[in-house]
Amino acid sequence: MADIRTPLDMLFDQIEKRPGIRADKAASSINCQTGDIMMWSRYLRHNIRMKYSVNLLAKPGLYPRGEKRESATRVVDELEGDVMDSYGFKVDDVPSSVKIIRPQKSDMMTYHVEIPRIGFLTKEFLIKLIRELASGIAADTVDMADPARAQQIKSDFKKEAKRLIMERMPVTDEQAGILSGIALHRVYGLEEIEMVLGDDKIEEICINSADAPIIVYHRIHGWLRTNLMIPKEGDIFDYALRIGRRVGKDITNLNPMMDARLITGDRVMASIYPVSMQGNTITIRKFARDPWTIVDFMNPQYGTISPEIAAFLWMGIQYELSIMVAGGTASGKTSMLNSLAAFIPPGQRIVSIEDTREIQLPSHLGLNWIQLATRDPNPDGLGGVNMLELIISSLRMRPDRIIVGEIRDRHEAEVLFEAMHTGHSVYSTMHADTCQHVKRRVTEPPISIPEAELEALEIIVTQYRDRLKGIRRTFEVAEVVPGTSERRLDLNYLYRWRVKSDSFDRVNSSSRVFNDINLHTGLSPKEIEADMLEKKSVLEWMIKNNLRSVEDVGRVMSLYYSERQGLLERIR
Repeated sequence: MADIRTPLDMLFDQIEKRPGIRADKAASSINCQTGDIMMWSRYLRHNIRMKYSVNLLAKPGLYPRGEKRESATRVVDELEGDVMDSYGFKVDDVPSSVKIIRPQKSDMMTYHVEIPRIGFLTKEFLIKLIRELASGIAADTVDMADPARAQQIKSDFKKEAKRLIMERMPVTDEQAGILSGIALHRVYGLEEIEMVLGDDKIEEICINSADAPIIVYHRIHGWLRTNLMIPKEGDIFDYALRIGRRVGKDITNLNPMMDARLITGDRVMASIYPVSMQGNTITIRKFARDPWTIVDFMNPQYGTISPEIAAFLWMGIQYELSIMVAGGTASGKTSMLNSLAAFIPPGQRIVSIEDTREIQLPSHLGLNWIQLATRDPNPDGLGGVNMLELIISSLRMRPDRIIVGEIRDRHEAEVLFEAMHTGHSVYSTMHADTCQHVKRRVTEPPISIPEAELEALEIIVTQYRDRLKGIRRTFEVAEVVPGTSERRLDLNYLYRWRVKSDSFDRVNSSSRVFNDINLHTGLSPKEIEADMLEKKSVLEWMIKNNLRSVEDVGRVMSLYYSERQGLLERIR
């Protein structure tokens, strides 16, 4: 990654080599105008001292002044090792390149990110310019809490920064774009950490203390140490304060933990010493800019789910059956729920309810989609909005489909199952390792929902994560079979993942799901099986043609529901 050095840095080199060099001589040595040298020296008077001679006609001598300040983020040199992966990307015109390195003397692979380094005096000029710009652009907490307004403020800042940089510094348009992007990250972002946030392949960013490198979770390579470090505990605390101020949150010795969200939707958990004993911490769970889709999950590279199971779940979504996705922490519950939601037919009213914004639907479903999110109370305990209140409110919005991020307690479950009984199609997640565990969690304390209520749920899907192998799999799919006066509610297992062969088996034929579809559509079991095979062929065609993005999947689903025969002909 090329460094950015401007005539300002060449000027400072001359001053350090020849303290007292006259301004006109310095201008001649770096091929610029004496007037520019005088202007830069006055603007950067904390870094350059001008000393006039007795001869009033002579240009002043230039001397270095002050000490070079450190960056808030320290970049560690690249470790020796094998490069496992490499790629590049840009964030607000600032380029970066990433190498995934397996070091020779470390058990943990390294995420080595290279970003443009700026010469000392150019950086000082930029800091001065940032202060000037920041004082002229007012943005209160309400502005920054509104994503659209915040984006406009950032866009205005970047344009003005680029204009002033090109006006006052002899730089190229590309360099001005990079410098204005760096200025934006300093004022409205987290400086160099913004470059890691801008990597779509990163899911989690962990700052554990000033003594340790920043750790990231890469969607392909898992946990990695980075070449970035925060030099001081105070800098980590300053980052946490900066995040909190923008969303109206506070972190102090009296309130040493902060749960907040960035305007991008990323969730932030911060803690300070002495609650976190090793030092101040910040954990950022990223909102996926390029989320997983069902095509990603079916792709042999990941093998999370089989096309047959995906086709079965697609059929369940199409015919308005309620589905619960369960699994352990980081097993892919929400990602699976998000990918399944793309199967919803167009033209229906959707309400999503989440703690952290994670659901992303194709644009053709966005016109009649209401996104609701919980809100924590302020330090006085006021203004909080919980999941239960949002679920109750959603029922008054005449939804066709309700998507709930996660069910945690009895009251939320009661309202959710009541919504299913009143004819709404509901999709949600829950922490549970197996389908049987879901049944026990729902029907036993502390949730204790009567089994008669659980009958409203048709399908349970469980996700599994093998941390040693770094894989995620759809572990089980079961249908909820209603009980009778003679026996209690039961589970009929339809699909199961086999660990040894890493394959998916069809365990039993469906009874409840096929009966419900037959009851509401008149389709016979053979016609339902044919419908599943048809959907499976569409999914396999999407895999073959790498139609994997949210919008790609959305376009195919829109065509399937509006021009089914034409799409099938094209596939054949």
